[in-house]
Amino acid sequence: MDFDKLTQVMRRLSLEAGDIIMDIYNSDNFDVRSKSDDSPVTAADEAADAHISAGLRAAFPDLPLVTEEQSESHTETASTFLIVDPLDGTKEFIHRRGDFTVNIAYVKGGVPCRGVVYAPAKGRLFYTNALGVSVEETGDFDKMHAGSTAPISVKTPDNTALMVVASKSHRDHATDNYINKYAVKDMKSAGSSLKFCLVATGEADLYPRVGRTMEWDTAAGHAVLSGAGGYVVRYDDHTPLTYGKADFANPFFIAYAPGIDLKLP
Repeated sequence: MDFDKLTQVMRRLSLEAGDIIMDIYNSDNFDVRSKSDDSPVTAADEAADAHISAGLRAAFPDLPLVTEEQSESHTETASTFLIVDPLDGTKEFIHRRGDFTVNIAYVKGGVPCRGVVYAPAKGRLFYTNALGVSVEETGDFDKMHAGSTAPISVKTPDNTALMVVASKSHRDHATDNYINKYAVKDMKSAGSSLKFCLVATGEADLYPRVGRTMEWDTAAGHAVLSGAGGYVVRYDDHTPLTYGKADFANPFFIAYAPGIDLKLP
């Protein structure tokens, strides 16, 4: 894999998809429909998906591509592939809360090793560079030329005063019960894959997810967190979370900074 090219293409497509999404987000009205699994979908999801898919297939025609909006057509699994959630956090988008992201990732051998997470409404762009080091870019987000970037890194956690981030739209008693096993200094709520990025930047120490997610929801954020020194493991046995599963469904998981005294369920 040409990681310089991969980084450039994923970054550019995420920014272009962000423009498409924001045009619809800032419109007076947009339609919301329900998919077969009762999850919501909008024109922004579909337009961003079409744009990213076309760009990735043109740039990497030999790589399998998995996207949320075309998931029903994915009948074969692979251990190495590209995976996309064109609009992660559709509920946040619908309610105009801004916590939604464009997620693009490259999975090799079942492990997300490169990824980009772009939050267009918040003006935050995170990605792994060609070396696999995670950075946050600032500036004007020129499509063809990266601006100033700074490496991001998890912080060393204080197990007596942890900062925890949890889902804004999917918080439940099971999550709260697990969080209560820790000495928590403060809590943050965030939507979409931004939760991984908050751990990656040291703005949070722990993100437990006791609820259903799919691989396209997590792969890009997982890659960004890994490139910043963090980990993502299964909730039940703390083994690494892997990708390329037959139905693309994740088990419950925990994303965290090393040094945390992880608790079993």
